[in-house]
Amino acid sequence: MAISGSTRPDRRPRRGRRGPPPLRVGLTGGIASGKSTVAALFEQLGVPVIDTDRIAREIVAPGSPTLAAITNRFGTAVLDEAGKLDRRQLRRIVFADATARADLEALTHPAIHAETERQSRAAGGRYQLIAVPLLVEKDLKHRYDRVLIVDCDPALQQLRVQRRDGSSAAEAASILAAQASREARRAVADDVIVNDSDLLGLATQVAALHDHYSALADQRRDATE
Repeated sequence: MAISGSTRPDRRPRRGRRGPPPLRVGLTGGIASGKSTVAALFEQLGVPVIDTDRIAREIVAPGSPTLAAITNRFGTAVLDEAGKLDRRQLRRIVFADATARADLEALTHPAIHAETERQSRAAGGRYQLIAVPLLVEKDLKHRYDRVLIVDCDPALQQLRVQRRDGSSAAEAASILAAQASREARRAVADDVIVNDSDLLGLATQVAALHDHYSALADQRRDATE
């Protein structure tokens, strides 16, 4: 039976209709595992990347309430000559003292989370990559649709920390020991990138995951239409 024009379903886009939010991929890994390099490779593919480490630096800019709170807790010894936060000095303090680390997180994490969510809402995209160094330690898997781990051998991690920061072997080992283990990260991972070779190897893995995440985002969009 023919359907008259007056009863045919209206397939025009309805004003105000919105598709599903972007697929959110939480990117994490241990210190010096290569998270920043992986994030940059995704960014080169046009993927919105929200870096919580970058946000953590922004919220402690000179004159900010968060920097004032940190200085009140840890003293001016954590400031450099220009009045900026000396992140290396603060890292040494908090990685040697669990109570100090917990105090720092209580001062910074709420502000970091609020700004991360604001940037996520504004970023759009088929999917987003949100770099969260402490995703496993703080049990934040539930905030993301998928968790991507950048993995490498712990001995290689320690060597990279020593070379990057000028840390002693003992200091680097202490930093690694304070973070989640390799096994704990892999246990929550949906996807793993192994960073134990060269940039080309990383780029190949990123390209494959980009196709995978794009397909997942399209499937979710199609399911809601």
